Amino acid sequence: MSLTWRDSIYKQRKSLAQILREPLEQITNNCTPMWGHRESIENLFLVSFSRIPYCGSLYALDKDGIQISESIGRNGIQPGYLGRDRSQDSFMKEVVPAWGYLLSDAYLSTNHQHPSFTALQLVRTGDSVLGYIGADFDLRDLPITAGLYLEPGEWCQTTHDPLLSNLVFRQSLRNNTLEDILPVLEALLVERGIYQCQIHFASSQATVWTLEDPYRYQVLDHVSMTEGDCFQEYPRVPYPYNAKINRQNIARILDTMRQLHFCNQGVYLRLASLNIFNGQIGLISSRDDSQYVAYDEFLINQGRPWFSITDMITRPLPI
Repeated sequence: MSLTWRDSIYKQRKSLAQILREPLEQITNNCTPMWGHRESIENLFLVSFSRIPYCGSLYALDKDGIQISESIGRNGIQPGYLGRDRSQDSFMKEVVPAWGYLLSDAYLSTNHQHPSFTALQLVRTGDSVLGYIGADFDLRDLPITAGLYLEPGEWCQTTHDPLLSNLVFRQSLRNNTLEDILPVLEALLVERGIYQCQIHFASSQATVWTLEDPYRYQVLDHVSMTEGDCFQEYPRVPYPYNAKINRQNIARILDTMRQLHFCNQGVYLRLASLNIFNGQIGLISSRDDSQYVAYDEFLINQGRPWFSITDMITRPLPI
């Protein structure tokens, strides 16, 4: 029986929770007697760091979410994080279960915009909460423990009313959905074996084809991409040596597409596609004009010759 998207994500999270809980509990038990002594905590983290598989950084927080230790990473102490207020980080807004261990939802990291999640272990003595031990993980570094999901066979529809196109367009301009999903899509193309994708801007969805399963497509919605869950589905693979599009150009192509989507109130990019092997960029405008162009020409001209308006990128959209 094939896994649905949500089944596959659940299986991944359950496996990770089991792997990470025991070492975090052991570190917490050792840390509790020395709570409040920063150097002792950091020394313990340095010694214990390797016990937490795939961990990117390890740190201590007080009960208000203020970091009371430097972060410890694979190369030792990462200075500059002591005193950082993490109370507004997404994982601090989640409810820690009664047993004191939380595996957060995925999010994009503040510094690097990498899909990440945090394991949070409550530190307490008796009924008193002292703080938390946090362990951050980059989803791209995790092993794939579930099989590649298959698209469900039942009917699925995303609607778009042309009469509401201006409203949808203005709403999309005011949120950061595209700003969040394009770095994720770039990483999937460069690192995760996706060789072709179509971006549906109105619905913030992407249809992707993978090297592992090239005959079937998968649909990634904005939730799976903004939360980074999709990285738990696709194993890391080398970028194909025979790809026509250089990996360094993927980000530039996606950013040019983003600019064309936000370029003009009347005519803008509605759907785009790219294939890294043949180097072709597909463009469909809001007037349903369709064009295919080589990626290097697309970058040189910033997509402008393939639409009837020449100032699409430079002309701002009225708010």
